[in-house]
Amino acid sequence: MKATRVARRRLLVAGGVLATCAIVGSTFAISAASESQAAQRETEMLNASASLNDEGRDVYGNLIAAHAKKDAAATIDAAGVTLAGAEGKVDTAPLAASVASLEGFELLAVDEVTGLIEQTQAQIGSVQAAVAEHERAAAEAAAAQAAAADRAYANTPEGARTVARSMAAEKYGWGDDQFAALEKLWQKESGWSYTAYNASSGATGIPQSLPGSKMASAGSDWESNAATQIAWGLEYIASVYGTPASAWSHSQSVNWY
Repeated sequence: MKATRVARRRLLVAGGVLATCAIVGSTFAISAASESQAAQRETEMLNASASLNDEGRDVYGNLIAAHAKKDAAATIDAAGVTLAGAEGKVDTAPLAASVASLEGFELLAVDEVTGLIEQTQAQIGSVQAAVAEHERAAAEAAAAQAAAADRAYANTPEGARTVARSMAAEKYGWGDDQFAALEKLWQKESGWSYTAYNASSGATGIPQSLPGSKMASAGSDWESNAATQIAWGLEYIASVYGTPASAWSHSQSVNWY
């Protein structure tokens, strides 16, 4: 009986062990299956994520390309305006070459288009700066030419009278009556010639300054500029006689003023 109980106990234990092993094996199988499913889901999610990222990159790349094309077209237009405004003024060959390189932007890579845009815009800036300098120099030259022409005219008797009439009215408020007296006075003194010179007295210029160097107070160019002589002569008359009429009256009385 004892031996029978022991045998039964061993059978029960063995059965228990087998049962336990079966349960554990089943658990491992379930766990492994779950992990496999999770891994598969994770792979699917990663693939989906990668797919979305690729699409995002495509969208971003398309936006960059579209923006580059738009900038390229605008840059070409701006270069055209700059080239037209610079024609005959400054060297535009570098800008024209940059534009020629950029005109095929539809067939170029985005990075290359971007580089050509930057290059062309830099050339546009250089040409615009050169044009501005050219126009500034041209304006100065034109002003100098105009001043020379005015000066040349003022150095004629007719021009000297025009200058004197304007200066007398603007600075001293003298009208036509006073200018009439001034016209007679300086016609008598010098014939309105800025080169007039009295060898016996040394009186010089339109107002017959004595000595002529006194007129330097009106300008260092007193020897060659009728307007400078006129400015000095009018100031002299205003300070000594008050008006040209008074100066002319004095000249008629004593033959000088």
